[in-house]
Amino acid sequence: MEFNKFSETKSTKLQCLSKDELIKSHCVIEFELSQLIKENYELRKQKVSDEQVQLLMTEQLGSLNDTIFGKKSERYKKPVKSSDDNGTNQPPRPNVKKPSERYPNLPVREEVITMDPPPTCPCCNEVMSASSMTEDSEQLTVIPKKYEILRQKRTKFRCSCHGSLITAEAPPRIIEGSTYSDEMILDVALSKYCDLIPIERYAAMADRSGTIELPRNSLISTTHKLADFLRGSYELVKAKVLEPRVLRADETPHRMLEGSDKKSWYLWGFSTEDLCFLECHPTRSGDVASDILTQSKCKILMSDVYSGYGKAVREANKLRVEAGLPLIRSGHCNAHARRYFFKAWKTHKEAEFYLDHYHEIYQLNSKAKGKPPPEVLRLRAQMKPRFEEMKKRALKELPCYPKGKYKAALKYFLKSYDEFVLFLTDVDIPIDNNGQERSLRSYVVGRKTWYGTHSERGAKTAAILFTLVETCKLNQVNPREYFKHLVEDLLAGAKPYTPADFKKSI
Repeated sequence: MEFNKFSETKSTKLQCLSKDELIKSHCVIEFELSQLIKENYELRKQKVSDEQVQLLMTEQLGSLNDTIFGKKSERYKKPVKSSDDNGTNQPPRPNVKKPSERYPNLPVREEVITMDPPPTCPCCNEVMSASSMTEDSEQLTVIPKKYEILRQKRTKFRCSCHGSLITAEAPPRIIEGSTYSDEMILDVALSKYCDLIPIERYAAMADRSGTIELPRNSLISTTHKLADFLRGSYELVKAKVLEPRVLRADETPHRMLEGSDKKSWYLWGFSTEDLCFLECHPTRSGDVASDILTQSKCKILMSDVYSGYGKAVREANKLRVEAGLPLIRSGHCNAHARRYFFKAWKTHKEAEFYLDHYHEIYQLNSKAKGKPPPEVLRLRAQMKPRFEEMKKRALKELPCYPKGKYKAALKYFLKSYDEFVLFLTDVDIPIDNNGQERSLRSYVVGRKTWYGTHSERGAKTAAILFTLVETCKLNQVNPREYFKHLVEDLLAGAKPYTPADFKKSI
């Protein structure tokens, strides 16, 4: 009886099997039936009751059913009982969403796609039922930015004596009483100083999303307030950038649109491997670099061949001589020397000699990355003959050429030759100053969209926020995560910290 019922319930599924699958299933059924008959005779000899025989037959049929149609997994989940259900079973757990293999850190939203009405079987023309199987695919999607009003309701407490009414304290914020939340202030500031989106464009994007027109001036004001709030971390970066023995320096023009008598300002950058400090000044005088070097403990200054840095090194060394401290040595950027030859190459093919040599030098420099100091020095020793060949040829060619780009390249290379090769004997000195120039790149790109600042306060804000953002990049820290945690910690009474400190804590 049980076998006939089993056959009826599975007949539809058997019709969907292929010829090979049917043969395999037939062999399995024959083997199980033969085993069942043998066990039946043995049980009769043992005088086992009919109920026990029926139970054993049910187990055999269940095993046969699982062999052909059951799941192959042996995963077992222990049922969970609550402390107040008196031993009754809990409802089944919700399906746990498996994380994405490609983007494991992103939340997963599942969408079940079905067919209504259900399809008919192409084999027997019966209406098919949904199985527990699915064919899964993943798509990376995005939820557009949404603006909403955060309404804070502060509870008021009263007493039965009616003598007092106390209101719950408001949580601390970046700008007390502001109509913008801390999250909004951070998003505006980082959209500009990290993603390089001008405030005007940010407001226009918000307008297109259905938000009421945002006042541009008030958004700009929030960035100034945020810079003032984070000034402690900015000063901490400055203090730490003065500690290492190798300091990199560079500057770039900054345009003051209004709010100052002088229109041409400069953004100065001083950096190490994991710190970037920026200052904005209305001058390109070497006095700016002198102020930094007199406070710095560095022994090497990596820069381009700008006379202002030479002046700064000389003035700092005078003070160091009086104090009995080690003198600062200048290292110059080889990328600038190569660039001079590259510009002359279009009209003077003789420059190929220097470009080829620099190509070999930079190939060796690439191999040295990540190597231990002895290996780095060994590879740099192989660069020395190439520099000497370039010097020998430059000395020979310099008197033979009239004024022009090629002669300027030769003079530039020979004048600072000792500074160009200083890195060969010190693993801490980089081959060029590209690291510092990359730290100024975001500002230079952004400058093309917002043109400049409208006040001296705006220049200070740019220096503070760019300093923290670029230091985040050097430490491979997400600026939005750093700013979010920093603001929360400062509001909770913690001391300021740098992105490098934040990286160590996570």
